[in-house]
Amino acid sequence: MNRPRRLRALALGTLVALAPATGLAAQSAAQVARSEHGVVVAAQPLAAAAGARMLELGGNAADAAVAAAFAISVVEPSMNSIGGRNQILIRTPSGEIVGIDGTTTVPLGYDPATAPQASFGYATVGVPGTVGGLMRLHSEHGSLPLSTVMAPAIDYAEHGFRILPGEARRQAGPRAQLLESAGASRYYLKADGSSYRPGDRLVQTDMAWTLKRIAEGGRDAFYEGAIAEKIAADMTANDGFLTMEALAAYEAEDARIVRGTYRGYEIVGSGIPASGAISILALQIAEQFDPTTMNEEAWASVIAQSIALALGEYRRPDSDSSAVRVTSKEWARQLAERVRVPETAAGGAGSGNVRGGSAEPGGRLGPASARGAAAGIELPPENGHTTHLSAADGNGMAVALTQTIGPSMGSKVASPGLGFLYASTLGGYLGVSEPGERARSGIAPLMVLKDGEPFLVLGAAGGIRIISAGVQAITRVIDDGLSLPDALAAPRVHPNIDFDSGFMGELSVEADPDDGWSEASQTAFEELGFEIAPTPFPGAFGRIHGLQYDAETRTWLGAADPDWEGAAVSPRPNP
Repeated sequence: MNRPRRLRALALGTLVALAPATGLAAQSAAQVARSEHGVVVAAQPLAAAAGARMLELGGNAADAAVAAAFAISVVEPSMNSIGGRNQILIRTPSGEIVGIDGTTTVPLGYDPATAPQASFGYATVGVPGTVGGLMRLHSEHGSLPLSTVMAPAIDYAEHGFRILPGEARRQAGPRAQLLESAGASRYYLKADGSSYRPGDRLVQTDMAWTLKRIAEGGRDAFYEGAIAEKIAADMTANDGFLTMEALAAYEAEDARIVRGTYRGYEIVGSGIPASGAISILALQIAEQFDPTTMNEEAWASVIAQSIALALGEYRRPDSDSSAVRVTSKEWARQLAERVRVPETAAGGAGSGNVRGGSAEPGGRLGPASARGAAAGIELPPENGHTTHLSAADGNGMAVALTQTIGPSMGSKVASPGLGFLYASTLGGYLGVSEPGERARSGIAPLMVLKDGEPFLVLGAAGGIRIISAGVQAITRVIDDGLSLPDALAAPRVHPNIDFDSGFMGELSVEADPDDGWSEASQTAFEELGFEIAPTPFPGAFGRIHGLQYDAETRTWLGAADPDWEGAAVSPRPNP
């Protein structure tokens, strides 16, 4: 359907509006780039530039992604770290898609029944996976020396960089918690205990030392050498669970590739512990409906309900049979029967009638067995965490890489002498995990293929809203015929459901008369049986940094999310 929509950002349960869909005008020139030689898109311009530099030096997309990932761990420490976790999808030049699972794991000595249920601190630190994932990406798919690839990150750490306004705000938020860690307060607060302000230069000499050791010694330097010794000693001194043995045993694993389709396009993602299967399920539920038969309010409600139903699968038992069922078309068709479909004309205001599912306004949504499955998952405004970057070269390789430390500033713990924060993994933040398990999350790097060729390469940040953001970017490009930059500028839906009660029909919408839902649209929502509550939270519904490929011109179009401070950078042509 090549019909642009005026969809305002909705969250179902609380449908929340974001900025108006103003298309390319919403993005700065630095947030969109086009090149036949590849593009790197990241949430911080310095990280995107680091990746593009690798392409200029003759490296490939894997080199670019590794460079950008290490760099962004330096320049966006509130969202990710080398002490965190990642999920990586790679399309090789031959067309094969493989994945790397660099998820944090639960140390073998950890007992969830007796361990502190902490929200931050040493008791939340698991085994870091970021370095393992990036080292495997470089060793198996990269082409440049590791020292070259890591040089930009080392430079940013050693000589400093200017902190962007958003990063300064995120670092200031958990200031009181950072003060409880000698390392974290040393690295992310000034000598007087105050937070860094926008434009301040942040120099991280201990982080530079750590990165130099990794550049020289690779994986073993982090998991078995002097760095590991410092980590283990700090954990022992502060009642943490991370040991030398747990670090040495860590390996980045093959990601579990999951596949589905949406209107003739193939969707490829990472399975548990990532949430690619949930994203695929949401798309395959939405595929059962024809958006050309609905107005924008009706279609927005169908997309939101599809996401809500898919989220009912979140945190179900991990098994191969579960993954097969979740991504099956038959299961999507069964769940689609629960969707309340407003019977409206394509351009009309809505009649208030619905067909299928629960016809009563406020009817509950989702299988009863799913209730409580994701209880406690909430994304406060401005605290949507994680970072995502996408990279492609001119030879058919592409990488979608999502990296995180959990909530803003992760565990709020850094070991003195090392310079980086650890992810929050234990203590119930990601649910109850047993020793040796990999923590489940909403991370969902995705690739969309058309006739075997790449079409979209993307992923998102934003906690559980990663799933809804990715789903909607895909539907807006495929169903509405929007370019990726226009799709990212359009507002989003998210099913912010009460998992004990189900969806109860409350919609928060942007009510600004200049760029929100019109009075007619708000009336249409009410006639469809939804309660209206205005709740604008720009940036809180996922930030996508992705790529779109034009197979005819063999050109990559990169787009950074306009609700963040990221950039899309293409390599400069060689003189």
